[in-house]
Parts: sequence; structure tokens; C-alpha cells
Amino acid sequence: MKPIANREELSLEEKTENLIAIGAATAANCIPCFEYLYEKAITSGLTAAEIKRATDIAGKVKKGAHMALANSVDELIGSKEPYDLPCEQVANQSCCS
Repeated sequence: MKPIANREELSLEEKTENLIAIGAATAANCIPCFEYLYEKAITSGLTAAEIKRATDIAGKVKKGAHMALANSVDELIGSKEPYDLPCEQVANQSCCS
């Protein structure tokens, strides 16, 4: 396997990097990060629709993770009513797959 020689070979397109950062800021509930990254995303040529899609996906992942955790907690304390995950997966599987 060839070693990676320089930073350019690791780089994603600026738009892709900005979408990843927007998703991470959304999942982390970091409003200052989102506001800063929103400006970078717009400057890089992303549309409002692309940014909204990234935030929607991040929100689904975050919600799924929370519901899976809630199901595990409820199972441990003996509750019998599991939450429905937003992606129709069961609590012991990834809701992101």
C-alpha cells in the first residue's frame, strides 16, 4: 500500500468538508459553530437546500442515537414500551445504515 505523501491527497472538496462540518455542528447542537460554518458553506458555493439536507441527516442520526439510548435505558429499568427509531431500525442496530 502506498503511503499518503501530502495534505492534498487527504483533502476533500471544500463543499464536502463544509457539509461534514455543518452536520457535525448540528449533531453537537453548537449554534455558534453552525453560524460560522453556514457562512463558510455559502461562500464555498453550497445552496441553502444542500445545507438543509445536511442538517436534516444530522438530526436523524442524532435522534436515532438518542432513541436507541432511551430504549436501552428503559430495557435496563424494566420498561416495556420501546421508542420507534426514526429509521425503522431496532435499538441494537445502527439507525444510520
